[in-house]
Amino acid sequence: MTRDQILERYRHLRAISTDHHSGALKFLSRQALLEHAKRLGLATGGMLVAESEAEMTLVFDLALYTAKERRSRALDRYARATPLPPGSDAARMLEAMRHARFSVWRIKQRHETAGLIITDVLREAEVWLVDEQLEASAPEDLSFAGRICEPDRFAMSCGVVVPIYRELIEEVALDMLAWRRGDPEHVAQDPHFAIAIYRAAIDSGIMSNVADE
Repeated sequence: MTRDQILERYRHLRAISTDHHSGALKFLSRQALLEHAKRLGLATGGMLVAESEAEMTLVFDLALYTAKERRSRALDRYARATPLPPGSDAARMLEAMRHARFSVWRIKQRHETAGLIITDVLREAEVWLVDEQLEASAPEDLSFAGRICEPDRFAMSCGVVVPIYRELIEEVALDMLAWRRGDPEHVAQDPHFAIAIYRAAIDSGIMSNVADE
């Protein structure tokens, strides 16, 4: 595929993912959103106190992609209620989103055609990521936290990505690895890991400089 073909495909899938996110949000109650916002320090009493759209995107991420033990995720409830033609791009995108992986990622290099080669720091695996915003603006040594899905030969982010500094991630990761007895896969899958990183990013003020896609 040429660069133009890859980017056209990416934009098509990005539009589908945006529609899925909008649809899944309808399966969330205000109380559920408040509970997730409180975990990030973005709600007090019954009021949301997020200072930016990027901060709210973190709340939506947790509300859609995570759930309490023995509870279903909003994204899965949306999928059960939304029949899609088997094999369609909409079906493929939704299935990829349901299996998205949260981790800490480090940019290794530009891809030869389009996008970036990134490394999953916890799982020690490389992924081809297509993301126009990151490709255009991110330095090659950037590390970030976020949720990545793979609807095609390339991967895509599931929303806002959170730039992180070495000191921030080392502190959070070491605590989580100790708690999980050094199992990186369990750490990555545990919602508490995302919550810890998101809270640290919000407290540090990083999110005020982040634009969601």
